[in-house]
Amino acid sequence: MKNNQLTYHNQIVPYSRDELVAKLKNALTDSRFQHVLRVEQTAMDLAERNGVDVEKASIGGLVHDYAKQRPDKDFIEAIKTYHLDPELLNYGNAIWHGVVGWLFVKTELKITDIDILNAVRYHTVGHQFMTPLEQIVYMADYIEPGRNFPGVDEARKITFDNLQAGVAYQTKQTLSYLVAHNKPVFPQTIVTYNSWVPGSGIE
Repeated sequence: MKNNQLTYHNQIVPYSRDELVAKLKNALTDSRFQHVLRVEQTAMDLAERNGVDVEKASIGGLVHDYAKQRPDKDFIEAIKTYHLDPELLNYGNAIWHGVVGWLFVKTELKITDIDILNAVRYHTVGHQFMTPLEQIVYMADYIEPGRNFPGVDEARKITFDNLQAGVAYQTKQTLSYLVAHNKPVFPQTIVTYNSWVPGSGIE
């Protein structure tokens, strides 16, 4: 199914897909908005392949980057207001837009489904016990058709063959990239690696 043919029936969000899309279009630059639409479609394709609710996959794909272009002060204020781990203040938007951004999805978009909120929360850092929907959004963001980096074709093939293997592949590649470029590694990324990669058979 194409994403623009989907009609929401499950009352997960208090408005239609078109209304949700309009909210995201207003919150994001055009290039980021186009990325979000591609992630939505990829998430829906993966959901159909893995027996996961396609409507939830659509919503998770659409809202995963809702907070991506907010100013740092919004995240810093949220970290303090919601008494989140102060260690988060040592990071930036690459971590914040998921790990903190889910709060904006909940309060501003009025989405309360925990599976969708956690899919947003963990879409960059992963989690040791990701649900199928969380795995789908994690991978759809990584392999959507606009992505172009060494290994992305392999990641697509692996993911569409076996979702869990895709999670292991992305997690290993992400950690390798961060280490190779002397970038800080968010502690949750290490936990995800230890939970998904050893024993996975991923090269």
